Amino acid sequence: MPLHRPPAMLVPLLAIALAVAGATPARAQILGPVQGLPNLQVPGTNLPAVVPTSPLRSVDDLLRGPLAITRKLQIETLLRREPRRVDVDPHGAPVLRGEFLAMGLSAAQRDAVQALGFVVDREASADATLGLDFVVLHDTRGRSTARALRALQQAVPGAAFTYQHLYLPAGQGDVAGATSTATPSSGAPAQRVGLIDGGVDPTDPALARARIERHGCKTANPSRHDTAVAARLVAGDPDTLYAADLWCGDAVGGATSNLVDALAWMARERVAVVNISLVGPDNPVLARAVQAMIARGHVLVSAVGNDGPAAPPLFPAAYPGVIGVSGVDAHDRVLPEAGSGDQVDFCASGVVGNGRNALRGTSFAAPIVARKAAQLLGAPDADAAAQTQQQLAGEARHLGASNRDPRCGYGLLSP
Repeated sequence: MPLHRPPAMLVPLLAIALAVAGATPARAQILGPVQGLPNLQVPGTNLPAVVPTSPLRSVDDLLRGPLAITRKLQIETLLRREPRRVDVDPHGAPVLRGEFLAMGLSAAQRDAVQALGFVVDREASADATLGLDFVVLHDTRGRSTARALRALQQAVPGAAFTYQHLYLPAGQGDVAGATSTATPSSGAPAQRVGLIDGGVDPTDPALARARIERHGCKTANPSRHDTAVAARLVAGDPDTLYAADLWCGDAVGGATSNLVDALAWMARERVAVVNISLVGPDNPVLARAVQAMIARGHVLVSAVGNDGPAAPPLFPAAYPGVIGVSGVDAHDRVLPEAGSGDQVDFCASGVVGNGRNALRGTSFAAPIVARKAAQLLGAPDADAAAQTQQQLAGEARHLGASNRDPRCGYGLLSP
């Protein structure tokens, strides 16, 4: 059955985008804030008529509304609420202000950048595990992000510098009254599976039987978004969940270096399948980390994002070898806000719950596919991992007219 985005959605979407963009600073070229005003709606749609503006408190505050909030709206929220910490690169992707990643710096090159007012905040713990050689640099002179990067490139022309990009959740995360419920066990053997996202609530009934190994934070800082993703990943079974929190309760999180560090932790713990419900831009350091993980025999499953079928591909889902997942509703219709393209390998249910309390987004589809992959791959193995996607494709139910289509890839996978 052909899948189409309803044409009626385009007019309100464009109207909202143009109205909000008119009040947005020209340098950002992105849409406006998303928090705090009453949940008014455009007549005849599920779209909010007013873009809210209340204080940003946590990662869940980035993700409200009847449709999964787009990454552009999340970015503008961060820019308005955290202007001293967050900036954008030339393509509008969010970055940590004054932080950069440098790959392969020699001792002499480090001296050169330090003489310009940059300090090495920390060595990358991923170096030994994934074979990467990068450091995090911090500008102590308060230059604009663009000026600081130019200074680095001019000081060491042959070195590779990039931004400290921020990766954002790919699903709605905090709806009033939304709660998890205990999930009946699937009866499948216990397995080990990885989650890179935000904080997971170990007291949630849906995780009652799971054993949770944490990474990234000294204390748990649970998020509705991440707990809902985790619940779908373990599905009520006594699995061991390796959960890396990239936010630690801060509204500004998901930094590239922390994402790479989480991948390295998964590699050290030999977690075969890792779910990543985050989206962002192509970053050379992340690209090399993903390549290293795949070469070591891990399977990475990632949400494709909620910026709509016309949006450019988002990463890490769009990296070669990563399994990209889109979402469908209760009637197996692809979510209109879901990404589309060659990066989509499968679809799964992208809606948690019902009615006004439902959560939605490709974030919640990815763990369904990751769980099925984990049932096929118990330990990292390059040969077996290469066959996992083919095995999943054989199980998927086609929703499009061809064997593979840009909206749902090889087809729908059910829990």
